[in-house]
Amino acid sequence: MKLSYAMKVQEREGNRMSEQKQRVVQEYVPGKQVTLAHVIANPDPILYTKLGLQDAGAIGILTLTPTETSIIAADIATKAADVALGYLDRFTGSLVITGEVAAVEMAMEAINSFLSGKLLYTPALLTRS
Repeated sequence: MKLSYAMKVQEREGNRMSEQKQRVVQEYVPGKQVTLAHVIANPDPILYTKLGLQDAGAIGILTLTPTETSIIAADIATKAADVALGYLDRFTGSLVITGEVAAVEMAMEAINSFLSGKLLYTPALLTRS
């Protein structure tokens, strides 16, 4: 789980204190969860270009904690449906998959099901746009 909070800090400038500035701090709290599971069905082709992905019909986006879970999720996705890996980052827990709409949805549901059923993760509601 990622927590965000704002801190007001004073910074020293020479011999005087400057105005207060606000800083946002994000930290990960240990937990086992799928924090985002979203399918973009039939996105505008420019989105594929901007993301450096092959046009495939749909894009699936997941974020997971602990972050290394993205490796497990990628394995589950590619075994569950005919999808390609667009992006995987084990340090942020991000996973992007591409494929036909039905295949991406099937892969995302398989990830949620396996992680919640076998590894006792808190699943995310699968959303779609």
